[in-house]
Formats: sequence, C-alpha cells, structure tokens
Amino acid sequence: MTSLKITTRDATTGPVLEVTGDLDYASAPELRDVLAGLTLRPGQRLVLDLSGMTFCDSSGITALISGHHHAHAADAQIALAAVPPDTRRILRIVGLDQVFPLYADVDAALA
Repeated sequence: MTSLKITTRDATTGPVLEVTGDLDYASAPELRDVLAGLTLRPGQRLVLDLSGMTFCDSSGITALISGHHHAHAADAQIALAAVPPDTRRILRIVGLDQVFPLYADVDAALA
C-alpha cells in the first residue's frame, strides 16, 4: 500500500493536481476534500495527473467523479492525464472514458 500524495500547482489553463500513490477507500476522501476546496473559474481546465497513481478502486473512481461534478458546477472542464492502464480499462468498461477527456500526459492535457 502506497500512501496518497496530492500536489497542486497552477498552469495557465487552471490547476493541475498530481496524484501519486493509492487512491482507495482510505484515501479517496482526501482527494475529494482537495477537489472541493479548489476555486475554479468558468472556462478553466482542471487537470488530474495520474501518472504516479499506483492503485485505484471504486472509491477512487467516485472521487474522480466528484471532481467532474465540481468542475462542471463551476462551468470549468476536467481532464485526466497519464491514466494508468488498469484504471483506463475500468473507465472504459463503465463508460467514463466518454465523460472524462483522457490525455497521454499533462502537456497534452494543457495544450
């Protein structure tokens, strides 16, 4: 088990959250809290960099969905970058690849 670490930085298009470690039942509330505390402006794009995420369960997926709701409530966008293959597969199976724009890396998500 790898503890969750969330690092936030600003980009010209909006905030970038780097998520590293396990996003699971125990840690998903932390991500939800960070997302809820973000102030997003209309037209911004929130990017979640998942390149360092080592595990994601259904609670983690739910946290990602809450980020989607938060962004859309602010009339902003959300994008997932560098989604690990196992998580990408889950997103595809449940149809969330049609909800979240998925990018190969952060640079592509910010372009």
